[in-house]
Amino acid sequence: MSAGERVGTVAAVWRFAVKSMLGEQLAAAEVGDGGIVGDRAYALVDRETGKVVSAKHPSKWAGVLACRARFVAEPVAGEDPPPVRIDLPDGSSVTSDAPGADAVLSGFLGREVALAAAARNGYTIDQYHPDVPGLDPEGRRDEVAEIRVGAAFFDERGLPSAVSPESFFDLFPLSVITTSTLDRLGELQGQGSVDARRFRMNVVVDTPPGGFVENDWVGRGLELGDGVRLAVAMPDPRCVMPSLAQPGLPRDTDVLRALARHNRLDVGGGAHLPCAGVYALAQAGGTVRTGDEVRLR
Repeated sequence: MSAGERVGTVAAVWRFAVKSMLGEQLAAAEVGDGGIVGDRAYALVDRETGKVVSAKHPSKWAGVLACRARFVAEPVAGEDPPPVRIDLPDGSSVTSDAPGADAVLSGFLGREVALAAAARNGYTIDQYHPDVPGLDPEGRRDEVAEIRVGAAFFDERGLPSAVSPESFFDLFPLSVITTSTLDRLGELQGQGSVDARRFRMNVVVDTPPGGFVENDWVGRGLELGDGVRLAVAMPDPRCVMPSLAQPGLPRDTDVLRALARHNRLDVGGGAHLPCAGVYALAQAGGTVRTGDEVRLR
């Protein structure tokens, strides 16, 4: 038996083939250096601005969060990602390799977009800061700001990047949240639990109640199943995304208010941000499966 403290089991595994679109819940997924194979493999790019399309600017791109993307074949580490099928909320669908796919997506979103499979040394998005006290340490409320993310975020600060220049990850390739955190947020809001789908995490760990337990995992390692090992890098700061409506979930700004009041953490440089879950890097790859034991080292 592996050493380390048993903290729970894998409750769910998620992969998001296209950035800001709904993802796939998987029984099992391959984990490599770049995270779950195929995760955030694609993104839409606004042809006019060159910025990556993100639901973090909901007044402009809310429609993208109503789309669901699934691979037509299982992606393989080290190979180009296979095409994705994108289901639109009107019941129609288009595959990424179909002639006119960009035109279909542009027509739905009301702006000219193109599906891309690689960023260019990171990328830029527009991010809306909602009118929630304490959410943004710089005091932005009801305001849209242009930000650089992915490898560009680290380059801007003179830091080694945690992700490849071509990736569409915001900061790190893997994200983990616990049922304890979801339950605690539900308690703070006066409901049973917050739906994990709001946070778009790769791995949900079923843990005993105990509040925001993964706060204490930062700087430590996680073992999932027989061989997957993760290094927990930092808390996961939250933006507007968890509050947005998506199929099956209404808009809910209370989740952000609860985090701003009860789980503001130092994420480096003295910035205290509302957080839920943690970011991680893969130290050893393999297959992660629902039901796998999770141990903390």
